[in-house]
Amino acid sequence: MADETSTPSTPTSSAPAQGGSRPPRPAGGPGGGGRKFFRRKKVCKFCVEKIDNISYRDVRLLQQFVAERGKITPRRLTGVCTTHQRQLSQAIKQSRNIALLPFAAKY
Repeated sequence: MADETSTPSTPTSSAPAQGGSRPPRPAGGPGGGGRKFFRRKKVCKFCVEKIDNISYRDVRLLQQFVAERGKITPRRLTGVCTTHQRQLSQAIKQSRNIALLPFAAKY
């Protein structure tokens, strides 16, 4: 036991050395542990329902694509295809101009 105390102390391995290699990270991004859920591919609502023209008068439909702060929701969140997203944004802007939809949220 006396031999254990007389040996010179070595630095502990609690902190990795600067040049040392780290263990590989788990897949799934920072702090992740792999895939937790399966994300379904988003499909365009207008293509599925075969809606050709998006009317600016259909306020109930347009409100689904406007956030509560008044912003138009982007394609990557809604899953709408490019052509319908363009028609959708034009219809939202038209309905805002004739006061069917608000420009901004109410506080």
